[in-house]
Amino acid sequence: MASTKSSTPANTSVTAPLHIVSPLIPSPALSVLCGRSVLLKMDNLQPSGSFKIRGIGNYIQKRVGEGYSRVVSSSGGNAGMAAAYAARVLGIPATIVIPESTPQLMIPRLQQEQAEVKVHGRVWNSAHEEATRLAKESKACLVHPFDHPDVWVGHSTLVSEILQQCGDERPAAIVVSVGGGGLLCGIMKGLHAQGVSDVPVVAMETVGADCFSAALEAGKPVSIGDITSIAKTLGALMVTVGVFELMKGVSISSHVVTDKEAIEACARFADDHRTLVEPACGAALAAGYSGIIKKLISDGTIPDKGPVVFVVCGGNIVTLDILAGWKRDFNVE
Repeated sequence: MASTKSSTPANTSVTAPLHIVSPLIPSPALSVLCGRSVLLKMDNLQPSGSFKIRGIGNYIQKRVGEGYSRVVSSSGGNAGMAAAYAARVLGIPATIVIPESTPQLMIPRLQQEQAEVKVHGRVWNSAHEEATRLAKESKACLVHPFDHPDVWVGHSTLVSEILQQCGDERPAAIVVSVGGGGLLCGIMKGLHAQGVSDVPVVAMETVGADCFSAALEAGKPVSIGDITSIAKTLGALMVTVGVFELMKGVSISSHVVTDKEAIEACARFADDHRTLVEPACGAALAAGYSGIIKKLISDGTIPDKGPVVFVVCGGNIVTLDILAGWKRDFNVE
């Protein structure tokens, strides 16, 4: 397999996972709203700021083991941070290609991880085309934000951790946000691997970034044409075909909320848990704050025993000022 030599040798001695075992904590506020015990898997506390380090860290470690010594990634934010963090820890250079829609605050954050940042195209798909060209040109490891089995295997560690942390009380459901489908594939892969594929998955998206919902309706991955949602890190035009391969035997409930509902969830979560997350994560939290989980419990979609686990996937693209601006723009009290 082709590789390129770096002036800084790769740290091949780093064999331990690059992610941490994130806390699983109770949410009294969401428990009241859902009428059921709610637990929060706080993957926003990962070193790179999101769950992405699980899969992307696993992917990059494997490629370094094969001889690669340079990383090129495309990302609207969280995946790029994961790739940059992993590359820094492993001692190899990284180039992160971001679309114009990515907030400018991400550039210095990526540079703090010693990554080179390039801005290309209006949406992620255009940035990924440029990243693909750069990786081929420099014979570097191309890091796709969500579409690779090694990425899904890394994300599947969420399930094994959740089951271990829940002990004898099995989750009644796992609630996740869906962008390109990497996290969803990881959750489903983990459910299969742990022999608990009957645990329901609640998949949440926002209007204008709902490529999974569109794929379910079409029966195959289809392009939604454009990303109009404020949840830019959910911004893939088409979901990975991997979701269709892994969803066999898994009960998935798909729901789409508005940008306003996602932002309301971010604001209420900040008040309830003193934690900032971005709208991509707010999409999952909106399942609790908007009443979707309570309805799924009442109609029997979610079993009547066990806690509901929300994956708090992260939020690099948020600050107090940005959240305040979102609230003003969408008239959120």
